[in-house]
Amino acid sequence: MSLPPASRPARALVVGRDGVPHEAGRAVPEEVPVSLVLSTVPFAVMMLTPRDLEDFALGFCLTEGIVADAAGIREVTVEPEARGLRLAIRLAPQALTAHLARRRNLSGRTGCGLCGIEDLDQMPQAARPEGPAPAIDVPAIRRALDALEGAQPLNDETRAVHAAAFARADGTLVAVREDVGRHNALDKLVGAMMRAGTPAGDGFVLVTSRLSFELVEKAAAMGARTLVAISAPTALALDRARALDMNLVAVARRDTVSVFHGMERVREAVG
Repeated sequence: MSLPPASRPARALVVGRDGVPHEAGRAVPEEVPVSLVLSTVPFAVMMLTPRDLEDFALGFCLTEGIVADAAGIREVTVEPEARGLRLAIRLAPQALTAHLARRRNLSGRTGCGLCGIEDLDQMPQAARPEGPAPAIDVPAIRRALDALEGAQPLNDETRAVHAAAFARADGTLVAVREDVGRHNALDKLVGAMMRAGTPAGDGFVLVTSRLSFELVEKAAAMGARTLVAISAPTALALDRARALDMNLVAVARRDTVSVFHGMERVREAVG
C-alpha cells in the first residue's frame, strides 16, 4: 500500500523583526495514529511519522522486550484504517507465547502509565553487558555530528522532527531515522539495525533530543555501549548509564562535548 506523505504544505503568517506580517508557505510533518497488533492481539496505539514503519515494528518489539532478536518476528504488514494505520506484526510462536504470558501478568494494572506498570520497580531495565565499553574518540563524534546535519531530509523540510543515528567508531554514519517522536526515531533506528544485522557495540548512537532514561534503555537494548545526545541527560538517564556502564556524551556540539559517564574512555585523539 502507499503510505501517507511524511509532510504536507501549510500556510503561516510570519511576523519578522520589522513587525510587518506576511504570508509564507512551509511544510509540517505528519503525525498519524498507528495501531500495533501483535499476532491479532491489539497492543498499543502510537503517534508516528508514516515512514520506516517496518523498522519501527522491529525496533519497538525489541526495546519493549517483546522479542529478543529479529527471529522473533515473522512478518510485518502495514494496512490502512479509518483513522490511521494498522501495523500488523506476526510473532514467532515462542515470542508470542512469552508476550501473552507477560500481558497476563500486566493485566488490570494501573498507575504511572509507563508500559502498563504500577510501580517503579517494574520499569524496563536492560541487562548490564559484560566487559567495559570501548573507547571513543572526540573527533569521531564531531565527524558524525557534522554528517548528521546533512542526513535529516525531513527535518530540513519541516524543522519539527527528531533523528536517531548510528555511527561506526570512526564517525561514519551507518543509518539515520527520523520521526516526530524522539523515542520513535530511536526505535526506527533499532529496527533498521536489526534488519541489516549490524552490531551496535563497536560504534555509537546519536540522538537529536533531550536525553531521558528511556533512550538509554533503548540504546542498551540494541547493544550500544555509547550514546551521544545534543541535549543534556536527566538524572535518571545518568543513573542508568552508570549502572549499564554506557559512555554517555551529551550537550554535543561541534566545538564542545560533555562526558557524563565513561570519562576515561572518551579521548581527544587526533584524526
